[in-house]
Amino acid sequence: MRTRWMNPANRFRLLLLLLFLLTIVMAAISVNAGQIRIPLGDVIATLLGGGTPENELTLFQFRLPRIALAILIGMGIAVSGALLQGISNNDLADPGILGINSGAGFAVVIYMFFFQGTTFLNGWASVFLMPAIALAGAFLAAFLIYALSWKRGKVTPVRLLLVGIGINAAFGSGLIIFQMKMEPVDFMKAIIWLSGTIWGTNWLFVGALLPWILVLLPLAWYKSRPLDLLRLNEASATSVGLPVERERRRIAIIAVALAGACVAAGGGITFLGLIAPHIAKRLVGAGHAQVLPVTAGIGALLLLAADTLGRVILAPMEVPVGLVVSILGGSYFVYLLLRKA
Repeated sequence: MRTRWMNPANRFRLLLLLLFLLTIVMAAISVNAGQIRIPLGDVIATLLGGGTPENELTLFQFRLPRIALAILIGMGIAVSGALLQGISNNDLADPGILGINSGAGFAVVIYMFFFQGTTFLNGWASVFLMPAIALAGAFLAAFLIYALSWKRGKVTPVRLLLVGIGINAAFGSGLIIFQMKMEPVDFMKAIIWLSGTIWGTNWLFVGALLPWILVLLPLAWYKSRPLDLLRLNEASATSVGLPVERERRRIAIIAVALAGACVAAGGGITFLGLIAPHIAKRLVGAGHAQVLPVTAGIGALLLLAADTLGRVILAPMEVPVGLVVSILGGSYFVYLLLRKA
């Protein structure tokens, strides 16, 4: 009996179930985190339609969309990081470190700068327009990274990482230039957003991000076998019939699209795409058919926990979720650098 339950397939299913239950528990904690405390009985009554108008407003218009958005963003950024690590064969790859996030953020800040105070920026149209703008910036960053990393017919992991860090710094400088020209109120909005935050959300943001997640995560899982083959050297992958560069480009498009959409909804959340895939690989091994679903679950759980912690650690003030994740992820990044040295 013990052997049957400890085989890889059953351990994978058990781990997914555990992540699902932990996320439900964290969501229950997050519902009651903040200045307004709602007893668990009242939460259940409100969810069943018997709550007070105040509790209904707090739960359905503020807490629940924020929880849903944290889960979606966590899944998207984590899987994006796993894809980038797979195609680059580099454990240090992450959409934030490589400059994908900063490219998306640069495009959104330019949009905010030129359309500040307009109905496009403040109206519902911006909720659906911002993912497209962020996506354009993310693809611009990805194109520059890939083009500058290309040397002698291939892209090396070290060159990709170094070029990505350089592109990240360049877009970061551009962000500062445009921020300094903003009005003080818009400047503070940009600073908070770029720090990684999912405050002030509503169901429109959830509806704008959900289609990207529903389409791109299955596509990412569909690429599990090419990702496994890319772990081999190029000669071995080519010998089994894999068009290496074509598959890298296709998977990179999925990773960049995930990162761009999530940045538009949650700002610059760095290191989550680095941490979650590493934890998943330690739990289920290197096969991407199992790594990607577990990575998505870990990403959702970590970001929801970080957002909850950010709301209570300095209450009534809120710490942006991106800063909470960076405290953990930055330490882990230094550890990986030292181990690789």
